[in-house]
Amino acid sequence: MITSPYEKYRQSSVQTSTPSQLLLMLYDGAIRFVRTGIDGLQKQDLQKANLNLGKGQSIVNELLSSLDRSYAVSEGLASMYEYINHLLIEANVKKIAEPAEEAIGYLMELRETFAQAAKISLASQGQEIQHG
Repeated sequence: MITSPYEKYRQSSVQTSTPSQLLLMLYDGAIRFVRTGIDGLQKQDLQKANLNLGKGQSIVNELLSSLDRSYAVSEGLASMYEYINHLLIEANVKKIAEPAEEAIGYLMELRETFAQAAKISLASQGQEIQHG
């Protein structure tokens, strides 16, 4: 049962979001969790690091499992997600921030790419409606 107004808002925003918006939310969450994990590593708070790097991995695994493999680009994305997961595991096991920082770089680049693609798609849909 959801009791907090914030949780109700979050649930509502997820339920009413487009696939593009949901994808960006996943990237934002992964980036946020990995940053928090890095902060835990830097402060030697290994429980915080482990928890948040694990949450980042869970999101990357969700991105990987939800790929539509009918597109040629999917195999490249799958490889990228697997590599990001490898980096997060390495950071967590070795308790070093560098692999997680590399992973954030890739996640931010992917997020920006998908944000731009969503804008282009939305703009082209708007033109179709106007010209239709």
